Amino acid sequence: MNQDEIDAFEKINGQLESVYVEVSSLSKKNPNDAVSKFKLGFVNALLIAANDVLGDDYRPAEDFSVFDVDSLPTTSDVAFVCGQYLSCLEKLRSDNIESEFGEWYWVINKRRSESFTKPPEKLKKR
Repeated sequence: MNQDEIDAFEKINGQLESVYVEVSSLSKKNPNDAVSKFKLGFVNALLIAANDVLGDDYRPAEDFSVFDVDSLPTTSDVAFVCGQYLSCLEKLRSDNIESEFGEWYWVINKRRSESFTKPPEKLKKR
């Protein structure tokens, strides 16, 4: 990854986490409610950006890229897909970071950078 890709990653990851929290909350109340066209357009724009960041190697599914705007998905569908994308983004991040003296850094062009990041999710204490 290069610095521009890391910047794009951090932007889309933060936005998707926000949408995931919001939609998951809605999904717990009414999982079968349809998502509005406005929100779906926003989610689809995020998924397009996420697909660019993830590339073919990290995308959650080969046959899915965005939701069909003519058949509005349910909140649980959107929460499920956002969760899948967040897991794949974390896999991409985990594959492109390394630790030194207890700090985690992004790897840019196969060399440790000075850009800090958090530890991989799988290493966090529960």
